[in-house]
Amino acid sequence: MPDEAAIRAAIAERFPGLKARSKGGLNILAIYHNYNWEGPSLGPSLAAFGSVATLDWRDPSLSEGYGPDERGWKKRMNEGLLRAAFDRAAIRPFDAVFCYLSGEQVTPDTVAALRTLGAPMVNLALNDKESFVGKMFGGQAQGARDICAGFDLCWTSTFDALEKYVVEGATPLYLPEGANPALHRPYEDEKKVYDVSFVGQRYGNRPDTIAKLREAGIKVEVFGPLWPNGPLSTEEMVRTWSRSRINLGFGGVHGLKETFCLKGRDFEVPMSGGLYLTEHHEELLPFFEVGREIVTYTDFSDLLIKIKWLLANPREAEAIRLAGRARALAEHTWEMRLEKVFRLLGVVA
Repeated sequence: MPDEAAIRAAIAERFPGLKARSKGGLNILAIYHNYNWEGPSLGPSLAAFGSVATLDWRDPSLSEGYGPDERGWKKRMNEGLLRAAFDRAAIRPFDAVFCYLSGEQVTPDTVAALRTLGAPMVNLALNDKESFVGKMFGGQAQGARDICAGFDLCWTSTFDALEKYVVEGATPLYLPEGANPALHRPYEDEKKVYDVSFVGQRYGNRPDTIAKLREAGIKVEVFGPLWPNGPLSTEEMVRTWSRSRINLGFGGVHGLKETFCLKGRDFEVPMSGGLYLTEHHEELLPFFEVGREIVTYTDFSDLLIKIKWLLANPREAEAIRLAGRARALAEHTWEMRLEKVFRLLGVVA
């Protein structure tokens, strides 16, 4: 398993003439689609390192108007993506390439072609617990497996995926999600209107847990896809965290029992100044001090006890909330994550 020194050495060997630039001086190619959080979180964070040329793989202009559900879309989109990338590079060469891609969008040949731009490349993957391989289509894994070896660095938020990357000949880095403090901030003027809230998709043990909390007399409000209240905009989601005395979290992986992973909200809720109560699992421990910065629960009985205690002890709950935000600001911004990645790639001094 490569450590940071080994990663730096491998990059230096691959790019012997590489010169690091000062922060703010890079020319970056960024390839990702903004579903909801990517643009507001990744966009400004990448811009802190210099100029950013962003290519959205869902842009119809790349695929001659074809949509992702149409036959032939992937081939046309990959061709258009490469044309756009090389057209931009002809104007000004790139210093780094940041991607948030999977095998569902690009082929190994496309990744190999992007390498000829001559800039160190990193790919972000946030769902390697269940989707490192994913479904197979046309003989290619729809997850990261078949494209990962083409990148100089593979950033995964899943600790137990590191071995999978090494087996495939890739260089992995374990680094979790982050949050953008300009976006994920407290709304101190908001009144507390919810005792407990949850913002997220409806699946797994979530509906049953919410129902049991309500049966136990806990006032809990829920937002997101497939819930009656429906999804929230990013701003309303962040405001909801400020309106809630307790923000509930679930750490489980969809479709896998007793399997947990880090979530974006693990960092977004504390960064937004919300008091965070989530399922306990080991991957949380390096990033927050449980009981002082966030609170965790092990089962429903423990969850009910923790909720009642936090609601009955607002002073202690407030101290945890403030400590969680301080830790998030100090260590868990997207910009900090990217700075570590770009330093490992040798492009930022």
